Amino acid sequence: MAEREREPEPEQGRRARGPQGPQGPHVRVAVVGSGFGGLGAAVRLRREGITDFVVLERAGSVGGTWRDNDYPGCACDVPSHLYSFSFAPNYEWPRAFSGQEHIRAYLEHVTDVFGLRPHIRFDSEVMRMAWDGERLCWEIETGSGRLSADVVVSATGPLSDPKIPTEAELPGLDSFPGKVFHSARWDHGYDLRGKRVAMIGTGASAAQIVPAIQPEVGRLTLFQRTPPWVLPRVDRGIGGVERWLHRQLPFTAQARRGLLWGIRELQVQAFTKRPKALGVVEQLAKRNLARTVKDPDLRARLTPDYRIGCKRILLSNTYYPALTRPNVDVVASGLAKVDGSTLVATDGSAAEVDAIVFGTGFHVTDMPIADRVVGADGRTLAEAWADGGMRSLRGASAAGFPNWMTIIGPNTGLGNSSMILMIESQLNYMADFVRQLDVLGGRVALDARPTAVAAWNQRIQERMERTVWNTGGCTSWYLDANGRNTTVWPGTTTEFRGATRRVDLSEYAVLRAARPGTENEETPGKGDTAKVEAGA
Repeated sequence: MAEREREPEPEQGRRARGPQGPQGPHVRVAVVGSGFGGLGAAVRLRREGITDFVVLERAGSVGGTWRDNDYPGCACDVPSHLYSFSFAPNYEWPRAFSGQEHIRAYLEHVTDVFGLRPHIRFDSEVMRMAWDGERLCWEIETGSGRLSADVVVSATGPLSDPKIPTEAELPGLDSFPGKVFHSARWDHGYDLRGKRVAMIGTGASAAQIVPAIQPEVGRLTLFQRTPPWVLPRVDRGIGGVERWLHRQLPFTAQARRGLLWGIRELQVQAFTKRPKALGVVEQLAKRNLARTVKDPDLRARLTPDYRIGCKRILLSNTYYPALTRPNVDVVASGLAKVDGSTLVATDGSAAEVDAIVFGTGFHVTDMPIADRVVGADGRTLAEAWADGGMRSLRGASAAGFPNWMTIIGPNTGLGNSSMILMIESQLNYMADFVRQLDVLGGRVALDARPTAVAAWNQRIQERMERTVWNTGGCTSWYLDANGRNTTVWPGTTTEFRGATRRVDLSEYAVLRAARPGTENEETPGKGDTAKVEAGA
């Protein structure tokens, strides 16, 4: 990995120990979350010479989704050498596709190497953040106190808050006498050995959990609303000689990363412009199913009826074999209700279970943080997005929320490559955003113009019409409640990097604090600010 950086003590650390105003300490930048996005933002800020920032983390350690998801079998479905920061290569990955424990260890190491711990405020869940139009800053309430910041970088991520059915959605759930938990909140204190376990869902988590727990449970019942397409996972251990070569000749690791990236860039056309080209991949998936599942009835239940790629393609060598074991039942129907210890599917199938494991995904298109962000007009981000779904400018800025940016925002997700590539592109945009504020000088803020946000999102949705995610005949977590794809980027990572290389000030309104004794021509938010045309 990268060598440890030696930098002076962060300014925010010294300031936070000094006298506090009514809003608590003030920092230049507040970063929310300490997963890949938050830690990447922190590293980039330090490299830009900005040490006056804080990272607000609701838990007691870094890692984000790779801290929270520690279920049996948890691993990444993106090759390790591509699923890491370009500025912090790891030559010690033990496998081509590394497990959760190795990815979390990598993030801990990045935290230490780049001297980020003095910036991090643990156990500081953001409860509310509101734009102060007079001070041109964000007032932030956290579980550990208050503070204010000129700029907020929200890096909470789309896979941070589990989606668990409510009693209204799943009648009888509250009266279930057994154990219930989500895959992202695994209860390691509960012994599954010999138990009758229900796995709800067939996404990426379930494909890893099922083969991991199948050998030890008494009976495993998989409730499958929609079968996934599954391809073999070309995984292998990375030997000592190979790791030594990468350490001694770093360009070999760079070449490996470049090859992995290039292959995935070439695949994008099939997902975004020519979904029929995925038919070849679909045939490979069908052969994989036929080779591993000999029972024609089970094979029929596991065969999807939509175009491959419409939902995320799963990579596994163990999922199908686990489903053929004598102690596993596949119910080709979603869960409808709970009656005591009996789970009843929509097709009437029933199973007696001792524990329910939900692999039902996350709040992706309705990010909970949006309810806690209050913009210039007093509306929350969730309210601003209520009509038309999530939308932002270049996946980062939302109109009416000055100096607020998100990492992995709307339409920045990927269906076939590494999100770290998208994160690093957004870090470029974030860095230039802060530079532009410095160039403009004084008390100033940038607010994305509604017309710019609308134009950007119109282009996104027009491109989305041809993609496999919109035409493949499935319902996926990429789509919001209105069927609008607000999640995935309909292009290559190269295109996105070009689109986020720098901030275009013509897409923003510049907010300046009014000079004493002058009248405001326009008041974008509360208090004493004036809106100035970009570039003025």
